[in-house]
Amino acid sequence: MNFRSVLSFSEEDKIGTIQPHDDALLITLRIGDYDVNRVMVDGGSAAEVMYPDLYKGLGLKLEDLMPYNSPLISFDGKLVIAKGMIRLPIQTGPEIVEVNFIVVDTYSPYTAIVDKPWLHTLGAVASSLHQKMKFPPGDQVLEICGCQPMARQCVVAAVSHRLNAESSASTEKNL
Repeated sequence: MNFRSVLSFSEEDKIGTIQPHDDALLITLRIGDYDVNRVMVDGGSAAEVMYPDLYKGLGLKLEDLMPYNSPLISFDGKLVIAKGMIRLPIQTGPEIVEVNFIVVDTYSPYTAIVDKPWLHTLGAVASSLHQKMKFPPGDQVLEICGCQPMARQCVVAAVSHRLNAESSASTEKNL
């Protein structure tokens, strides 16, 4: 008999979350040899992205990167030029998936974004509503819980950064 794991979410999966909400799903992942906080799970995109905090924190240098020439559009609709791409392992429980991160040099309250390629390779299902991600290694179902308070802090940081940038731009125009 072939046992197939069923990945689903129920009302019980919401226990411990603040409802209702529209918070992003932020998790901690083992990337390379480090536990990395503030990783956003975004099932609506097709690229894994690494931001400066993680790039610098991992001790990466420009010569570690492979060329990557496709432009990206940031959350605020601006064009972002990638510094390059790097392949790193993400360990999730017993599973290790090699991921191509596009490295960008732009502000983000997140350290990285993982998307459909990683989720699909892992066979994972993510739910921001339930603040969880579930995946089926072997004949079991494992879950990773999100950090809703951190997601809310990231929204505050992003808004504050945008307001500071707008204020700086306004001050420069008046000089």
